[in-house]
Amino acid sequence: MTDAREAISDTADAPEASGPVPLLEPREGIPPVVADSNALAEIVSRFAAGTGPVAIDAERASGYRYGQRAYLVQLRREGAGSTLIDPVGCPDLSSLGEALADTEWVLHAATQDLPCLSELGMRPTTLFDTELAGRIAGFPRVGLGPMVESVLGFTLEKGHSAVDWSTRPLPEPWLRYAALDVEVLVDLRNALEAELAAQGKLEWALQEFAAIVAAPPAPPRVDPWRRTSGVHKVRRRRQLAAVRELWELRDRVARERDISPGRILSDSAIISAALAMPLNVNALQALPGLGPRVHRRALEQWMTAIEAARAVPENQLPPATAPHDGPPPPRSWSDKDPVAAARLSAAREAVSALAETLNLPQENLVSPELVRRVSWAPPTEATAEAVASALRGHGARPWQAALVSPVIAQAFAHPTG
Repeated sequence: MTDAREAISDTADAPEASGPVPLLEPREGIPPVVADSNALAEIVSRFAAGTGPVAIDAERASGYRYGQRAYLVQLRREGAGSTLIDPVGCPDLSSLGEALADTEWVLHAATQDLPCLSELGMRPTTLFDTELAGRIAGFPRVGLGPMVESVLGFTLEKGHSAVDWSTRPLPEPWLRYAALDVEVLVDLRNALEAELAAQGKLEWALQEFAAIVAAPPAPPRVDPWRRTSGVHKVRRRRQLAAVRELWELRDRVARERDISPGRILSDSAIISAALAMPLNVNALQALPGLGPRVHRRALEQWMTAIEAARAVPENQLPPATAPHDGPPPPRSWSDKDPVAAARLSAAREAVSALAETLNLPQENLVSPELVRRVSWAPPTEATAEAVASALRGHGARPWQAALVSPVIAQAFAHPTG
């Protein structure tokens, strides 16, 4: 921890006992925003000549624009300093990705940023995820700000995390905030690596990081409209058809206008309209979220979706529940298979106790979905070795299977506790 503080003493110099030190300015000041191919080529050369890991972050315009594309990419590397890249002006960063192909990437909550970086042509071969490292190390708060404060003793200003990063030009305070986000990321990585090694958990973390790198792109969601907030209130299939029609129309409009879908029509308004199934525009306008402020033309547009749902043939209505290839919802296990329900209860209790002993979140010790799968369809001989093999077959990492398989096998042997 002391070494990390000394590494950024140019930014803030304060005695160890003085409490957290605010980081107010990047070490070399706010770097200029790279927005054309000539400037990008210089950055590629500079970062290729750097040494050690590269800290990477990306800013999106969630809640403002359609999709999750990056609107700013920040990088920092020893010997190269920091840079801010505008993906609007530089939509192809594959040359930078190639220059950093053999370099360890350091990200915080990597799974959030990797998809938008991949769209720009940047994909890591190795990485270190400081958020995931914090979880495995047992830190209670793993946001970047809390982690930097508790591990390094510095505070980061986080007031611009939810702004519209598609704004151009980007205001100077936002750029300062963005540059500071990668300022101490490598220092945090080094401190967490030492902490994980001291706890005997470093190999666990390395397996998790490798799994993130190796993971294929997520497939398209089946029935993405079923993720509409509040859809659990909708019971009738005709009403579910209305949710689907409204969601799909909203999605098309949002994509065409490049606006976040929620800014066009809220989820709550979709659910209200689907439950009411109004017969005309006036009745639609009387519903919550669709009142006087909604333009008449927009109301007519949403009304067409409701009418389309009303016209869907009975045999083409969406099923009441989403199709899935896993076990049924646990709440139904007691009726469908009481023995499996007992296994699941015992396994959950055993995994929870082990996670507490190891001081890490239960979901990082093993995915709850994997526990459900192996509890619903256990090996014929539920030995620790057989349970470990089943867990690995469902995607558990070797360290996870080795740790949890003995306690799950024991729970299966005595499911009533």
